[in-house]
Amino acid sequence: MAINKAIIPLLVVFLIFNSRECQAEESVSIVSSEPQQFRSFKIQSAAEANACLYTVAIKTSCSSTRFTRDQISLAFGDAYGNQVYAPRLDDPSSRAFERCSTDTYHLSGPCTYRICHLYLYRVGSDGWKPENVKIYTPDSRISTFNFNVFVPYGVWYGFNFCNSQNSDPMISAV
Repeated sequence: MAINKAIIPLLVVFLIFNSRECQAEESVSIVSSEPQQFRSFKIQSAAEANACLYTVAIKTSCSSTRFTRDQISLAFGDAYGNQVYAPRLDDPSSRAFERCSTDTYHLSGPCTYRICHLYLYRVGSDGWKPENVKIYTPDSRISTFNFNVFVPYGVWYGFNFCNSQNSDPMISAV
């Protein structure tokens, strides 16, 4: 089968472009959605059979209250029911969640596939406005959930992209 020599350069350009486009789609996909309340969200009991270590970096907005004494909890997971739960991340004596600061936590929990939901829970009267939450997974993925709004009192509040067309928050390979 003979290939027209004029088509070869076009084929090469197409393959290079298509290859780069696929890599870009895998490394970063952006979802511009606002966080929501999830009143029916339930914490699952964790089966620690295959525990993984996650690093979670929570950046508090510069337009948040100066500090908070509120109780802050976090839960995240994948579309298959694997969930990591961290009750009471707050610690006023450690100056956690101060305005314009980033607090880093090392959490252990069940291994997950692509993280597609993250919720925050706040109880207290000070108020708190996270800018974003970044989760660094054992497989070198980073999931970023952008909040930049005050977390309401007493409800799980955040993002659930598990059943959407694009099930990934902003995820990038390191």
